[in-house]
Amino acid sequence: MTTVTATAASPPATGSQLSTRRGLLILLVLCGAQFLVVLDATIVNVALPSIQRALAFTEQNLQWVASGYALTFAGFLLLGGRAADLLGRRRIFMFGVLLFITASLAGGLSTSSGMLIGARLVQGLGGAMMSPAALSLLTISFQGADRAKALGIYGSIGGAGGAAGVLFGGLLASGPGWRWVLFVNIPLGIAIMLAAPGLVSGSRQVSRLRDLDVPGAFLVTGALLLLVYGLTRAPDVGWGSARTVGEFAAAAALLAIFVINEARTAHALLPLRTFRLPGVTTANGAALLQFSAVIPVFFFLTLYLQQVLGYSALRGGLAFLPLAAGVIVIAPAASRLVSRFGPAPTLIAGPLVFATGLAYLSRLPVHGTYLNDVLPALAMIAAGADLGFVSIINAATQGVPRSDAGVAAGLVNTMQRVGSSVGLAVLTAVAAARTRALAAPGHQVTAVVGGFDRAFLIAAGFAAAASILGLATIGTRRRTSAASPDNQGPAARVPVADAA
Repeated sequence: MTTVTATAASPPATGSQLSTRRGLLILLVLCGAQFLVVLDATIVNVALPSIQRALAFTEQNLQWVASGYALTFAGFLLLGGRAADLLGRRRIFMFGVLLFITASLAGGLSTSSGMLIGARLVQGLGGAMMSPAALSLLTISFQGADRAKALGIYGSIGGAGGAAGVLFGGLLASGPGWRWVLFVNIPLGIAIMLAAPGLVSGSRQVSRLRDLDVPGAFLVTGALLLLVYGLTRAPDVGWGSARTVGEFAAAAALLAIFVINEARTAHALLPLRTFRLPGVTTANGAALLQFSAVIPVFFFLTLYLQQVLGYSALRGGLAFLPLAAGVIVIAPAASRLVSRFGPAPTLIAGPLVFATGLAYLSRLPVHGTYLNDVLPALAMIAAGADLGFVSIINAATQGVPRSDAGVAAGLVNTMQRVGSSVGLAVLTAVAAARTRALAAPGHQVTAVVGGFDRAFLIAAGFAAAASILGLATIGTRRRTSAASPDNQGPAARVPVADAA
């Protein structure tokens, strides 16, 4: 367990905030906001065929209904996190929720493909303001063991929201229609906006707008937009094409200039000191790798259930119910494990179990059954991914100063979103290449399933690599603890969560 030196002046422990009605409502509001942004990463996917027919989308433009949201979400997360630190966390949080539900309404009322894509781009921007502000509000609203528990529940929303998106997408697309996959955001968003002002403390504006690192914001946002756009388009235009290589090179150049700018500016958008905190860098690397494997689970498994096993959209959505329920049930236990052992050991165990579930899916047969070939994997994925989510959120925000809470939240959210884009782009290309290699007359389904299996196997490798970074996190924190001049031995240590 990660420890710090206790002193005689340490304040006495206070009662549990989570045992109070106010504390529970704060957690519910902030987790509700995170649920919204994760839900929208998957809920639209099941409704894409209906959307294509209704708004006359071309095959090439249809992908932007999903990837447009991911593009602006990933691109503006760091800006949203820093704006929350400088301009007021509650202010940015409320602005993000308002933008998100307004764009949801516009998307649901869309009468053309361009209008829907534009709404999804604005939705992503709203999510990029809302998500890091919510996480930073959570980290400063709770202390000690309550903070660890709250972060655990918040972290589990990643898996629950993704599974719920597939489930609700199937229910809504098969029932009231595709527009309701967007309208469903509005009542929850309004409830959050009504509840937040009375629960989440506001802060006076301690910084001026001109203190925001505008050059850094343009540089990192441009770099992330180019990177995610290039990853999204690469499977269609070719990974080795001049266009793709140029986009990646430009993104790398902008990121390099951004790092130079951050080292020199007085009010950095992403203070480089953040990366010197023990375990923060490896935790964000684990977030990148784990989320590279998460979204493909929903994408490829949905295709397998509907295209190979012949499930309807509704039945396909219901097939993910055990995953969503498992994440919700496992979340309290995952939080207790992280509180007891610290985020580093659980960051090893969680992704390893997740990788085992993905490896199980890499054996999917053409004539498979849900009970034998899918359900056992979903159980392992629920347990492993949930523990990984909780550990990553704790490790990436542990020890971060209050003044940088927003940027730390923006950073870990950025790694998750970029990881999702990287994973889906890479694994889609892998699956397509494998399918082409296996293609033969009369064996089209075998070739398609072979592509899915290869994608799941590579995804298992991503999750296993996240576990290795968990091991590096333990090493980093042990070296830091040993080098500390205040280290007085085991008897003088208390868990970080209890010393907060």
